[in-house]
Amino acid sequence: MKIISMIPARYSASRFPGKLMQNLAGKSVILRTYEATVATELFSEVYVVTDSDIIYKEIVDNGGKAIMSLTEHESGSDRIAEAVANVDCDIVINVQGDEPFTERESLAKVIDVFKDDKAKEIDLASLMVEIEDWEEINNPNTVKVIVDQQNFALYFSRSPIPFPRDKNAGARYFKHKGIYAFRKEALLDFTILPMQFLEASEKIECIRYLEYGKRIKMVETTIQGVEIDTPEDLERAKKLWK
Repeated sequence: MKIISMIPARYSASRFPGKLMQNLAGKSVILRTYEATVATELFSEVYVVTDSDIIYKEIVDNGGKAIMSLTEHESGSDRIAEAVANVDCDIVINVQGDEPFTERESLAKVIDVFKDDKAKEIDLASLMVEIEDWEEINNPNTVKVIVDQQNFALYFSRSPIPFPRDKNAGARYFKHKGIYAFRKEALLDFTILPMQFLEASEKIECIRYLEYGKRIKMVETTIQGVEIDTPEDLERAKKLWK
């Protein structure tokens, strides 16, 4: 089973433009993320996939591998699908470009989902981490996921799910971490499936997979890390890096 990693990287970002080129302890955020992914030693190849000449040059000039997108894309899955269409691989791991604290343990867990899936019944795997802080649970920038008894995703939302009508019911809340593992076929399918209203409403691309009946296995992790979505996140990352 050949496993590769693709890191989609847009220069523009609505909440924090140019965030991937911000300085994090002497290197750009995207270069930190690329190097951290390579350092896991889990992949045959690691690529940054970008629409930006600046990001492409940043990776290549530092000895990394990058692919320029040929067309404009609305989502990271579309960008990766274009890049892997002619790449020999079985499993594609999408690591977000704003995750410089990417580490081996969590990535190995999502890879193991496919190693254990002898019948090839699972289309995607992803990570979730339990959250207990109500400010974070209610934060629309934190994507929440609910799962069934076998940890297959039922739904993703920016709203607090389940709704806490009874806070003593024992519900656990999980944050969806933006690392996806795809079977190559499921990723290519994504590009030909039209967006439906649930995905369009929430602006969460993995909802499209659920809407079309794909099975997403969620893996619990305790490793939080820092996703850099805002200038405040970058400051937290700098402190954590020290």
